[in-house]
Amino acid sequence: MPKVKKKLTPAQRRAKKAEKAERQRKYQWVFMNGKQVRIKRPPTVDGMPADQFIEENADPIWLHQNGLWELMPVEDALIGLEPSTESYTTEDEDGLPF
Repeated sequence: MPKVKKKLTPAQRRAKKAEKAERQRKYQWVFMNGKQVRIKRPPTVDGMPADQFIEENADPIWLHQNGLWELMPVEDALIGLEPSTESYTTEDEDGLPF
């Protein structure tokens, strides 16, 4: 006599569906070495990768406090480091360069 599979109650079906949705939210399926494996999803903020979110929204003080100096914006005109407009060529008494 074959075994009869017991049906799940509505509460059990809801719980099973919620667990499946949670797993799909936490993990993703990828192929590695020709096999399909499950790995954790990368962290996201508002649907974009966390690194991209930080680059677009972090202020320089926060970046400095967290050691992300490579992401800090570089200002074009740094004080005291502006290139001089003077010419360094020397001229003779006739006003011609050497």
